[in-house]
Amino acid sequence: MFRIESARIIAGVTRVVRDVGIAEEIAQDALVAALERWPESGVPDNPGAWLMATAKHRAIDLVRRKETYARKLAEVGRTLEDAPPPPEPAGPEDIDDDLLRLIFTACHPVLAAPARIALTLRLLGGLTTSEIARAFLVPEATVAQRIVRARRALAKAQVPFEVPYGSDRADRLSSVLEVIYLVFNEGYSATAGDDLVRPALCEDALRLARVLANLMPGEPEVHGLAALLEFQASRIPARTGPDGEPVLLADQNRARWNRMLIRRGVDALHRAGRGPYSLQAAIAACHAMAARYEDTDWAAIAALYDQLLALCPSPVVELNRAVAVSMSEGPAAALKLVDALTGEPALKSYHLLPSVRGELLDRLGRAAEAREEFERAAALAHNVRERELLLGKAARAGSG
Repeated sequence: MFRIESARIIAGVTRVVRDVGIAEEIAQDALVAALERWPESGVPDNPGAWLMATAKHRAIDLVRRKETYARKLAEVGRTLEDAPPPPEPAGPEDIDDDLLRLIFTACHPVLAAPARIALTLRLLGGLTTSEIARAFLVPEATVAQRIVRARRALAKAQVPFEVPYGSDRADRLSSVLEVIYLVFNEGYSATAGDDLVRPALCEDALRLARVLANLMPGEPEVHGLAALLEFQASRIPARTGPDGEPVLLADQNRARWNRMLIRRGVDALHRAGRGPYSLQAAIAACHAMAARYEDTDWAAIAALYDQLLALCPSPVVELNRAVAVSMSEGPAAALKLVDALTGEPALKSYHLLPSVRGELLDRLGRAAEAREEFERAAALAHNVRERELLLGKAARAGSG
């Protein structure tokens, strides 16, 4: 429950205390209070509201202890009485969304890009430092240092808690889009834990992408990201089976794909451009438009990956392209591409590299090698469901 609600609590408290570091500490205090009281009193009917109210009361206590915040105390009191929030500097396109304010605040130019993204993933997604490190393919200690330094830098610079407008908004947009994208990805395919999907993260990311699209209708990449998330979210109901086990794309019941989200994705894609998110959305559209897995236009997908590689070269994108090539040109052609990636330092601990290689080897009839690759991928996977899937593939390798 705390992982679901923590972002809203931190955002709500940041509106009061104007310091994301202090707000995160207060949110943690609310969690401790819940762990102490709920075993005796029972879980409240609305746990999220209980945590938010507790956090805000603790914010009031902090304000009361600091005489210099006397003026803020009256504002906090009015907030608790459900009165309208105190007026804040606003531009002609200002919106009232604390989560979006939190993202733009954490993506302030005072922070380096890696620090912006790591901090916002920690605050918005409730991701641990180890989960963020795996998402970035960097050491956990590096992520921890980025987060600590980012909190200090925001406090020192007294960064306002707001959604900027004009040139300031445009300057922060790329980091904001990347954060929303990574939060959705963590929800769509969790890096760790017992569940493959974390729907609450997907819902938050999708909602924020839609808000941004309405806020910035003239930005093609905002619509590109929105389209991508709509298409991806449409598949979520079919991605897991009755017991939460993963269902591969080839085996998914496409009747369970959400057609309304697909239509929204198509509409957003019409307003998108040819940037990285727009190209990924076009790839997702190829899947969404195929009535059956066998009808997928893999040649078009490979061509779109070529364009994506030209814009943002990445070993992960190359690996994805290799999958498309395996379907359009055969596993032998794709294996050459994958083998060229085995020495990439960034993919050293990336479980999908041996997973893809295992698939190609299995299709080529090299069962023993495929089994070894699947087992290696399972050892690298941190998500329980993915590990089980990969071990199952290892057991079935060579069975046709």
